[in-house]
Amino acid sequence: MDRYPLLEFNLKKLYHNTEIVTKLCENYGIKVAGIIKGFGGIPEGAEEMAKGGCYQIGSSRIDQLRVLKERGFDVPLLLVRIPMMCEIEDVVKYSDLSLVSEKETLDLLNSEAKKQDKVYGVVLMYDLGDLREGVFLKEDLIKLALYVEYDLNNLYLEGIGTNLSCYGSVAPSTENLNRLAEAATEIEEKLNRNLNIVSGGGTTTLPLLVRGGVPKKINHLRIGEGINNTQDLPLYWDTNIEGLDPDVFVLKAQIVELNEKPTHPIGQLMVNAFGDLPHYDDRGIRKRAIVALGNQDLGDSSRLVPKDKDMIVLGASSDHTILDIHDCKSQYKLGDIVEFNILYQAMLMTSLSDYVHKKIIKY
Repeated sequence: MDRYPLLEFNLKKLYHNTEIVTKLCENYGIKVAGIIKGFGGIPEGAEEMAKGGCYQIGSSRIDQLRVLKERGFDVPLLLVRIPMMCEIEDVVKYSDLSLVSEKETLDLLNSEAKKQDKVYGVVLMYDLGDLREGVFLKEDLIKLALYVEYDLNNLYLEGIGTNLSCYGSVAPSTENLNRLAEAATEIEEKLNRNLNIVSGGGTTTLPLLVRGGVPKKINHLRIGEGINNTQDLPLYWDTNIEGLDPDVFVLKAQIVELNEKPTHPIGQLMVNAFGDLPHYDDRGIRKRAIVALGNQDLGDSSRLVPKDKDMIVLGASSDHTILDIHDCKSQYKLGDIVEFNILYQAMLMTSLSDYVHKKIIKY
């Protein structure tokens, strides 16, 4: 008997989406690193992404890559969060390459790689204006590339990359990615060899790709959301990629209360449990349901998309989500299960929550 709340993870649909995205990128000369952090690094998911065409598997958490390495996973493993000094030994041991932006971190990686008798790969990050990680000046990036190539014998400069839209909300564009391409060309000329990786960001670069705006020099993208949480593409970036299935993850919750109540709280309003003062529309008395699922599990209930299109998510506390079911054609009763598609934040939170049960649906 299933226990709720329940997150269903469909491996067949994940494989299907991976095939579509990797073949699309391949048409533009781009290889895909499949990013697994969004669903908690579930190993079965990583395996399907590799089977579906990802030539690397990446995560921001070295512990997720450690699990794969210990399972004998034979696809290169990429750490996409710049390494912490406290984890350098594990970074070299359990990943094959990582994104790096600091000279001191490179020195530590080189020393540890020497101890472990291996050559470790690095991708130098170039900040194109999003103001998250990366070297800010092109001249400094080139100097750092030369330093890795000629002074650090146990590191291999795999390439350079950038991150866009994650912090500063800067959209990938032909103009800013051309700056990455130009920097890669200059580095290659000084090294007298080609870089393996010129990484133009992640899922948010896909809309530019399908519109033909990604410079030809870009040959690598780091994609998780665009494979395993595809409803974000049309919702946020007005991009539809034919054939992608939005049901890789389906979240299910059980109704614990049904009633009719006013739609505007009664009494003097103050901040809610999270310090926010929400706005409430007075729509009179309406029928509603409460499910046993809350922001402690989700992060934010607004990232839920009910599969019943007549249902409205009104909001949530830590443990309960309140749904307007007044216009629903289905006659819900106590104990019924409500299904949701989930946007990226909800996928991230529910996949990591110990209080959300997981069910892997295989072929």
